[in-house]
Amino acid sequence: MAGKDSFDVVLLDMIMDPGIDGLETYQQILGINPQQKAIIVSGYSETRRVQEALRLGAEEYIKKPYSMKNIGVAISKVLRQSH
Repeated sequence: MAGKDSFDVVLLDMIMDPGIDGLETYQQILGINPQQKAIIVSGYSETRRVQEALRLGAEEYIKKPYSMKNIGVAISKVLRQSH
């Protein structure tokens, strides 16, 4: 966990081992930094858990497989929105 460090944006996969997913991770991050920007990635279709992460404030959802260009565009978009 990031502790009190802040990041411009975090990239979270919805399926992570062991035992915690992207939504749970984002919820914990928001408990530390309620303004944290995030991008969610998943190899599955947009699920209720992805929708919940977006509702909580995650800025973008990217479906796998993704390219570095897709990630770069999403990060640029999120960073532009925060200024």
